Amino acid sequence: MYIFNHLINILTNKNFLDCQILCNEVPFFIADYSIEKQDEMLDVIEKLKSNLADKNIKILDINLYDLSIEILKKNGDWDWYIENETTRSKDVLKEEFQSILDVQDVISPAIKEKIQTEYDILFITGVGEVYPYIRSHSILDNIMNFAKTKPMLMFFPGEYTMLEDTSSNLKLFSVLSDDKYYRAANIYEVDEV
Repeated sequence: MYIFNHLINILTNKNFLDCQILCNEVPFFIADYSIEKQDEMLDVIEKLKSNLADKNIKILDINLYDLSIEILKKNGDWDWYIENETTRSKDVLKEEFQSILDVQDVISPAIKEKIQTEYDILFITGVGEVYPYIRSHSILDNIMNFAKTKPMLMFFPGEYTMLEDTSSNLKLFSVLSDDKYYRAANIYEVDEV
């Protein structure tokens, strides 16, 4: 319940919505959580969306897994992969998905297209489901050029920690180091105002 209460207090704050709470000049925030609490966090996200909608705060939730399937279907690749998945090695599938779902050339433009709608806060979800062919730091690096006029909150299954060199580390599932990323703030370290 603490997570929900903290997030709802931050996300409904006018300073947050007006991008007055910034991290290194971009309003990017990470809500990290233990993978063991995945189901609980999914409930929190749904509760947040419902509660915020009741307050007339529009959420645009881009689930990276759903977006990947949407792109594969649009390109005509989905049915083929469903039929042939068991005949391909994991390494081959990873390489093919990384090519078809290239973050810079495919995923980022798809996100850019989706944010052309009215919204107040962008949620990025489905991060764990798209590993290893889509990496969260790549998403953050690529969308910061066009998605910085509204707050963005990425729900991250793992740990987001600050390092001594002022960078941060995204540690997916609390095991896999995703890479350093320095422009987002940990939403739990934002003071409730």
